[in-house]
Amino acid sequence: MVSSPAVNQQISRIRELFQPTLNFLGYELYDLALTGTSGHTTLRVRIDRPEGVTLADCERVSKSLSALLDQADPLPTRYDLEVSSPGAERPLRNLEEYRRFIGKRSNVRYRVGDSERVAEGRLTAVSDDAIELQLGEGKHLRTALIPLTDILAARLAVDLSRH
Repeated sequence: MVSSPAVNQQISRIRELFQPTLNFLGYELYDLALTGTSGHTTLRVRIDRPEGVTLADCERVSKSLSALLDQADPLPTRYDLEVSSPGAERPLRNLEEYRRFIGKRSNVRYRVGDSERVAEGRLTAVSDDAIELQLGEGKHLRTALIPLTDILAARLAVDLSRH
């Protein structure tokens, strides 16, 4: 991963360049990263929207962003543009994302005292300071209330029970 003040400044400029077009097209800029070496750089753009992202969406956005990049020329070296979705097991990064995915299967790594635990279950509720996961099934059904301050990492999990 390329990271320096100059690269962070480039990413900020590119984010500002992309934002109006993505908003107009109906997409959220989920993540933006520059990777690789100075000789060959990859600009990775991850997009999202409430109904999800298809391959056709990625192609449409890639064409629009390529035209913007050609016009503004914000990168001094050769680069490849990659446009994708956050994926099926996307990280959950903030309250808004937890709320958006209520009802979805989630994997949460969290602190309990001096140790860590991992819980996987259905995200059933979100408050300003905690999330609630429904764990197990049938007679073994239980609920875990996890304070947001204890969460180390959280992501969506593939839900095999609903296929």
